[in-house]
Amino acid sequence: MPILLFGKRDLDLIIGKKHVTIRKLWKTPLYVGDRLHCYWNIVSKEREKLFEAEVTSVTIVTIEELRNNIDLIQELGYKNVSELDVDFKRLYSDHLNNDDKYQVVRFRKLPLNKWDGPIIDQKNMIIKKADLLFDLGKYDSSVTCYNAALEYDEDDVYILNRLGDNLTRLGDFDGAIKSYKRALRNDSENEYIYNNIAITLLNNNRPEEALKYSNRAFNLNLNNLTVLYWRGIILEVLGRFESALRIFDKLLLLDETNHEAWNERGTILNMLDRSEEALYSYDKSLELCLDEDKDFGTWASKGNTLLDLERYGDAIKCYNKALKINNQNAIVLNNKGVALMELNEFKKALDCFKKVLIQDSDNSDAQILHDVCLENL
Repeated sequence: MPILLFGKRDLDLIIGKKHVTIRKLWKTPLYVGDRLHCYWNIVSKEREKLFEAEVTSVTIVTIEELRNNIDLIQELGYKNVSELDVDFKRLYSDHLNNDDKYQVVRFRKLPLNKWDGPIIDQKNMIIKKADLLFDLGKYDSSVTCYNAALEYDEDDVYILNRLGDNLTRLGDFDGAIKSYKRALRNDSENEYIYNNIAITLLNNNRPEEALKYSNRAFNLNLNNLTVLYWRGIILEVLGRFESALRIFDKLLLLDETNHEAWNERGTILNMLDRSEEALYSYDKSLELCLDEDKDFGTWASKGNTLLDLERYGDAIKCYNKALKINNQNAIVLNNKGVALMELNEFKKALDCFKKVLIQDSDNSDAQILHDVCLENL
């Protein structure tokens, strides 16, 4: 029973856009009419069946013949010889002599009722691959898979919603909204989809429209934590700080462990000139957050709050915490330099501004502050 294994590079084969592949010549070659059992082996050692197929043609070629046949190279899915060579070196490092032989296999997928082995749910299989590609950040490939899955069920709400998520991340905001609205036609009471439209509109710099969809999501479920979070963000962007604060307070009553909500609450309180309360919120966020990369922004924001309160030594401690996570951030370096200047530590401040100017010699803030330090040394 001939078996072919496919990975993420074979996406067009998996979803049926391509029906030709190439393999090192086996001891027992493939022949026309052979039944293929095709499996997916991406990331995991586990293998999952994709489809069964029948071989329609087999052509034996040497590496030299293949490299000289650009039409075949492109039919196999490679842009050029260089791309083919890179892939073959990875897959067949010990079979790259000019006379090494490979079999080019063309096949047709068999309908489920013609399979010898167990039947699979092809739609769910494709969705699973799409979800995995999405989680890996392969959004272009994931979109292709979700579109392929829609061919089995064009009204599937889950697929349409996930397709919208992909398109948003690719910057295709109109396409994402169109996909979300198609999903709503089949599930008009889904607050998550209304919220996803709101997020997409916000990312597209359309916060007033975003709020309208947030209203729909909020009215469907007043206690949905995800909806509340993004509603607070939208109100914050619109400058409606008191309303945003009420939303984050409501969210934290429902889940006091949400470090992102505490962080945003701190930012809003700063906007309302309630700096001491903001510090408490930042401390709660830092206490609850277990992701050091996310701590960076909170340490920086807390430092800025302390700087405004003229608590320069404490501000510098916060900036140092932030710079341990990202020691090249120009804004934090500049702000730390300002705090040091206020303490008459001009030499240390000068070092901060030099670091900024090494990265960006046109940084006007760093240039001015650098010169002020020199004047005071």
